[in-house]
Amino acid sequence: MTDYTEYFDEVIQAHVLIEKWLAEEQDASELEQLLMRFSPQFSMVSPLGRVLDFAALNELFMLAGGKKLGFRIELSELRGLALHDGGATVSYREQQTDATGLHSDRRSAVVFEKVEGKLLWRHLHETFCKE
Repeated sequence: MTDYTEYFDEVIQAHVLIEKWLAEEQDASELEQLLMRFSPQFSMVSPLGRVLDFAALNELFMLAGGKKLGFRIELSELRGLALHDGGATVSYREQQTDATGLHSDRRSAVVFEKVEGKLLWRHLHETFCKE
């Protein structure tokens, strides 16, 4: 059996930081710590099909920081898809809610690269669930 534990742990820990960043006002140094988890070559396809790079991710986080009171993320269905010499690809389900009752449910796949022993988010693809 293949061990994806470190990749699953990274998904969980990154989302803890994202949840905190979006739900609470924090110092800019916290954003720097969060962004260090992402490759400078990061790319993302949002649930609506928008393509973002690292600069767009940075801007998105800067604009949204502390603005989603009561924001919560629940992760489930973590699955390992592929291990390779330079990292791994995993998938997970992410449900988001905020204090207004707004809810979203998405499935995501992330490609990780391992650089000098550190895991970096290289690509993320999110799709809304209709279930």
